[in-house]
Amino acid sequence: MSAALIAVVVSLLLGHLFPSLPSLRRYDWFIGWLHWLGRQTGGEWPNRVGLLIAVGLPLAAVGAAQFLIDDAWYGLPAFGFALLALLYAWGPRDLSLDVEEVIEATGPEARRAAAVALFPEGGEPVVEGPTLVAAVFRCALWRWFGVLFWFLVAGAVGALGYRLISLCAQGEARRSLPEGQRGLARTTLAVLNWPVAQLMTFALALAADFDRVLSAWRDWHAQGLRLDAGFLDAAARASVASELAEEDAYAVDGPAQAPDLLELRDAMSLVWRILLLWLGVLALLVLAGWAT
Repeated sequence: MSAALIAVVVSLLLGHLFPSLPSLRRYDWFIGWLHWLGRQTGGEWPNRVGLLIAVGLPLAAVGAAQFLIDDAWYGLPAFGFALLALLYAWGPRDLSLDVEEVIEATGPEARRAAAVALFPEGGEPVVEGPTLVAAVFRCALWRWFGVLFWFLVAGAVGALGYRLISLCAQGEARRSLPEGQRGLARTTLAVLNWPVAQLMTFALALAADFDRVLSAWRDWHAQGLRLDAGFLDAAARASVASELAEEDAYAVDGPAQAPDLLELRDAMSLVWRILLLWLGVLALLVLAGWAT
């Protein structure tokens, strides 16, 4: 657990020290692998095992490497391997920079063009406050917290596995898959995201207005149990609304800013708070382990 915490902190520091790092997170090899599989099967992938083969074989190679170096040289090679996997699976784009580009864009068209990066599922981006808030939290789930959670659960295999599934569901690799496999990838990603989104919502309740988050979470689940992270969107919107109301109560004269951009700014701030809370809890678990 301590090695995982150090790897997470180091990866975050490296991401900020080297802004060009996202350009190295390319998955051309995986897309080429999907194309090769498609040619071997004539485009007719097996319904249930096609995605398992496409994602499982690269993960088997990663798992084998992780197993072989696990006990070598006091665990230093294993730590380096896990750190590289986390750095590679994180993102792949810098969420803070994407949000800043939307805020700093001048004019509706430029802002809409900048917001495209916040909508990985495709379609026309909607540059409105509540939609942007949900988009920031969905991107945080996809880019940060999903990778982090599954890295803590299964190491390099978990981080890379989550990233490959997410690319098949809503990333660039999706176009290389038959429609049936895309649907299976979306379902698998929803399963992987569900516990992560629940933990994000709980952390959001601690970092923001607990009562509003709990109420939004309860209202969403009152409509029935669904394998979807819509409760995270509802909780995020409620939290941002609470933040803005509190800011208005203590407002002082200053430069005016569009309400939609204020919501976007506060959403990014809340995402950072959630990440810091996760790291704090992880640090407490490490300290508790050392104390016992």
